[in-house]
Amino acid sequence: MPRGPGIRHVSKTTVAAAVSLALGLTGVLLTACGSDGDSNGGAAGAPELAVDGAYLPRPPTPDMAAGYLSVRNSGSGGDKLTSVTTALSDDVTMHTTEGNAMRKVTEFEVPADGELDLARGGNHLMLAKLTRQPKVGETVTLTLHFATSQPIEVKVPVKPTSYRPED
Repeated sequence: MPRGPGIRHVSKTTVAAAVSLALGLTGVLLTACGSDGDSNGGAAGAPELAVDGAYLPRPPTPDMAAGYLSVRNSGSGGDKLTSVTTALSDDVTMHTTEGNAMRKVTEFEVPADGELDLARGGNHLMLAKLTRQPKVGETVTLTLHFATSQPIEVKVPVKPTSYRPED
């Protein structure tokens, strides 16, 4: 290989290491620039979930109840509520209300920097085949399961059947 002013010999090992480093950095940069629509949080950030306003009206029938709550997401990534479990019922389903009709759904979106509201007349939980009829003043434990976040256990107070939270 020619030598002279400004020309240096670089070993094949040094060139290979430099190429590997450059390719590795390119991969890191491409990963960091992922799409904003990444539903698992990824490049868009992670969800940061908190639950409040939960209540369960005392069921007027011995075998079915409804549940309401809000899931706030202060994170920069969205998530989805995928299921709810409780010792009070082996049959907890999620519903949306459209007009006068309830429709069962398999998940609810919890938007980034947003909120999922489960409230009377809209999205809500239905607990069927209750193991017992809860009484006013008791609490019922619900476990909320999400697509990407860890489950959240919520102690839900049983309120009178006619209870309406103040806005």
